[in-house]
Amino acid sequence: MFLLGCVTLALLVFPQWRASLGRITPTWSSRWAWGLGTVGLLAAPVVMVLAWGLKGPRTLDGFDDRIDPGNQQVAHLLAGEQLVPPPPLPPDVFTTLEVESVRPMLSSADRRWDLMDPAFVQRVLTIFKIMKDEHGYDMALLEGYRSPERQAMLAAKGSNVTMAGAWQSYHQYGLAVDLAFYKDGKLVISEKDPWAMRGYQLYGQVAEQMGLTWGGRWQMMDLGHVEWRKPGAKEAIKAATAGATLR
Repeated sequence: MFLLGCVTLALLVFPQWRASLGRITPTWSSRWAWGLGTVGLLAAPVVMVLAWGLKGPRTLDGFDDRIDPGNQQVAHLLAGEQLVPPPPLPPDVFTTLEVESVRPMLSSADRRWDLMDPAFVQRVLTIFKIMKDEHGYDMALLEGYRSPERQAMLAAKGSNVTMAGAWQSYHQYGLAVDLAFYKDGKLVISEKDPWAMRGYQLYGQVAEQMGLTWGGRWQMMDLGHVEWRKPGAKEAIKAATAGATLR
């Protein structure tokens, strides 16, 4: 196609070439015809590319589901079968005094997997699988999606609970979870437990291999928290919150 365009342009620019060509083929009577033909030939590749692109799926820039972990083993897991969320835990495990002292209002937290970004859910479930198969830890979902109203209520309890207001957390966008460990029928959240602390360290390593951001790296550590800063998502959230600090 490129060569045809070049030949057409050459014939348009050099009349003597057209004259030579006219000895074996009919000449065109109008330069307009030559011009339109040239434009058509040059535009054809562009039209073909655009038509091909319109056939593919469309995604928003801020919520691109591309898989891009640096760890090849993780990439292989993500490219494999679709993992299924585990059965929900008994509600009373979230209401003990020990749990409430560490995580206020946890009993009313949302733990529905279908309210979160599907690709993010697969990354979290892969963490569950690796932590169980390779390290012997059963993981538990404490909270996934969080409404802006609940976020504001938690923020009102002070910076020791959260520093993010409504629409300033990845939880509101289905791109963050808080996890802990489940052992002998109980949630183990406290970092004072050496077994749990070791688990948090392993969990952070696995989460980062998944391309996620682990709260254990923050100045105000949140060991059970991971979030997915998908390509373009941070900019989308910043726009929605007028440049507020994300957490």
